[in-house]
Amino acid sequence: MRSLFADSSPAVHIAPGGVFHLGGLTITNSIFYGWICSVVLIITFIWVARKITVKPKGGFIQFVEVGADFITNLVVNAFDDKKKGRKYVPYFVTLFFFILFNNWLGLVPGVGEGVHVGSLPLLRPFTGDLNATLAIGLITMLVVYGSSIRESGSIRNYLRHFFVGNPLNPLYLIIGLLEMLTDLTRVFSLSLRLFLNIAIGEIVIAVFSYLGHVLAPATALPFTLLELFVGALQAYIFCVLSVNYLAIAVNHAHHDLTEEDVPETIGMEMETNG
Repeated sequence: MRSLFADSSPAVHIAPGGVFHLGGLTITNSIFYGWICSVVLIITFIWVARKITVKPKGGFIQFVEVGADFITNLVVNAFDDKKKGRKYVPYFVTLFFFILFNNWLGLVPGVGEGVHVGSLPLLRPFTGDLNATLAIGLITMLVVYGSSIRESGSIRNYLRHFFVGNPLNPLYLIIGLLEMLTDLTRVFSLSLRLFLNIAIGEIVIAVFSYLGHVLAPATALPFTLLELFVGALQAYIFCVLSVNYLAIAVNHAHHDLTEEDVPETIGMEMETNG
């Protein structure tokens, strides 16, 4: 019996495809679109920065202001020392909007199966590429590790926050080593979570567009709107987890330094009173 649907199946490309070469390097469709999104993002935020005034404005400018304030409060409140937290606001605000806009711009009509180079789509969502999300996760965790070590004063002090008790105790040693191993998997957990949510959303939209045929815009619209929410949610989750990873290490280092300073302070007070 002939199928009720078309014989062809919906086109779904999970793996990135090379669309051209630059200096001997293969540039994939996801990287190419990531560059386009980055340029759009830079131009947009330069324009927003010039338009911001003391008196709040509506529209897109207010949306950016609200998003920046929201992430700023998220970062600052995660740290016991608010002054230290403010140092990391620029990176995490940039990270949030970079992921958010790449997620949303991946839903623009024409991205995906709209334009082809041979058998491959010219444009694919940047965050729908596992290589891209791994790069974002790796850079973020390098920032987290580097900042944690700097705030702790040394690598040795940073490693201390993995051990809740005396590391010479076999139980505490094993727990500490397991914590260190878990910490190293954060790059993959951040990357996979973002990639899978965006890639699955791309597949769902492609399937319902295929099922709708001429009514594809109508059948895919509810899932496209859902992906707008998912894209924002994933940008927030990626950012809040990264902030917490950094804040835990920095706050622990701050507590250790405070505890080391207490005996000296008490001794000085006793000498003064004596």
